Amino acid sequence: MIRHIVMFKIKDEYKDEIPQLVENFYGMKGKIEGMLELEAGADILHSERSYDLALITLFENRNAFDAYQTHPVHMPVKKHMHEVRSSSVACDFEI
Repeated sequence: MIRHIVMFKIKDEYKDEIPQLVENFYGMKGKIEGMLELEAGADILHSERSYDLALITLFENRNAFDAYQTHPVHMPVKKHMHEVRSSSVACDFEI
């Protein structure tokens, strides 16, 4: 299985949109074959080192994770996140 974790810093002009961004992530749940779990949420601490938003997913295998990258359900979410984020970091690992 592949755990995929992404954290996003959101541009100031889009900060009010964070609850909708979380909903956009949850809109993918159950619609992508091989995605076993999806969790998303907004940061509650707002510390100096905090990111604004996190997405955590679990895929059944590397093929499912690779297919997710260009899946038609994922693509509009990914495109919008590229517009609203100022930066992001990711970690993908096998479990």
